[in-house]
Parts: sequence; structure tokens; C-alpha cells
Amino acid sequence: MLRFKSLGSGSSGNTTLIEGRSGTTTRRLLIDCGLGIRTIAERLGEAGNAIAQIDAIFITHEHSDHVGCMEKLALRHGIPVWMSHGTYTAIGEPELHGLLRIAHHNEAIDLGGAFEALPFAVPHDAREPLHLRCSDGSHHVAVLTDLGHASSSVIPYIAGCQALLIEANHDVGMLQSGRYPAFLKRRIGGANGHLANEQTGELLRAINHPQLQRVVAAHLSAENNRPELARVALAEALDWSPDDIDIAYQRGGSPWIQVG
Repeated sequence: MLRFKSLGSGSSGNTTLIEGRSGTTTRRLLIDCGLGIRTIAERLGEAGNAIAQIDAIFITHEHSDHVGCMEKLALRHGIPVWMSHGTYTAIGEPELHGLLRIAHHNEAIDLGGAFEALPFAVPHDAREPLHLRCSDGSHHVAVLTDLGHASSSVIPYIAGCQALLIEANHDVGMLQSGRYPAFLKRRIGGANGHLANEQTGELLRAINHPQLQRVVAAHLSAENNRPELARVALAEALDWSPDDIDIAYQRGGSPWIQVG
């Protein structure tokens, strides 16, 4: 069985917890550490977990809203950390005292108890960004919070998933008319920036299938998006009701989502 919960998602920090259960064994993976160690501890506690129960950390890329407290968290609790070599180089190659594990595109990570994570490359303005498709062998969930466009290379890694936590960063009209400087608008709206609601909808339309149960919109911009806009765009692409789209909020994240 798989279940996942965003602990918080947005420009101020991103962290997602995924659990894989097989028999009496439960393995827990923390994707990104962008919220700060105290906040992560508090939100894990609210979710019925503790930092000491985390079996591994995966860092998707080097931006501060994803790396956050990774080094302190890993060293304090002895948690192995997976990331690409490019990400490790980009964060300055910190000494992790044997806890570093290098992840590679399309090479599965065995997390134990039939719980597996498959990293895949995404278009984003980072050194070697990787996002994840997680599986217990029967059920699949993909987490992809930062990608600049709906690349066809991403589609095979999210196709067939029963659940997705996927970026819906901005509304194009709000970004264009907003107060951000021109260079930042170009960066966000560029091919290696962040997905607009409509782009996320296009990606969902391309991979929609009858077994897709849950979609969580993540990394919403507080300045350039609104949950109701993201819900409508994603629901229209899937022919769902807007109420069927979950939101990962900056404060509080998402509810637990059970897959299967």
C-alpha cells in the first residue's frame, strides 16, 4: 500500500512524505526538506510520524525551497540522502559522512519492503533535477513539483499512476499582469521555469486514464495563482469536478492521500 502527504508546498518551501507498506513493514521517504527542521518535525507529528521514522531523504534539486534543512536533518538523525550528482555539486558538496547516495535518471532506488522510487529527469533551471515515481509493485504515485514545460520525456514516468502530486504554479494572466520584474516573469514562464495551470492541464490530459484516482496541485504561487483557478484548469483537463482536485498548501500541505 502507498500513501503520501504534502507537508507544505510553495515558494517558501516544499516537503512531501511518502509511505510504502508491505505486510508489517512500513518504509518512509521524505522528498525535499524545504520547510525547516522544526516545521518538518511539527508537521510529521501532526501526521502521526516522527523524524526518527524517516528511512531516506530524496532531494529533487538544489533550490533552497527544496534543499532547506537537508544537511542538518540527515546528520542529526543519520538518514541516508539521495540526490543527483549535479544537485550535490550545485549545493557545494557538503560532507554527509557516508549518508550520501547518488541517484540517476531511470535507475530505481530500492527502499525496502517492495517500496521503490524511480527518479526521472525534468526540464527545470537546475543542474540535474530529478523527480520521482514511487511504487509498491501494484500502485504508483508520481511527485513532480518543478518543471518548466510539459515535456514528452516526462510522460512515460507519470503515465499509469493512480495518484499525482503535480505542479500548478501560476495563472498566465496573473503572472503577466502582476508586480514581478520582467526578468522573473520570463524565468517563471520560460521553458525551464514553472508550469502554468493550463500546461499542467495539458499534461494531465495526455496521461489521463480510468485508474487515475487522485491529483494534488502543488507549488502554487501565492502571488500569481489561486487554488480555485488551479482546480478549474486541472479538472477541465480530466473531465472531473473542481472539488476532486486536492491542493497542497504552503501552510499545512495536503491531507493524506491513499493510493489503491
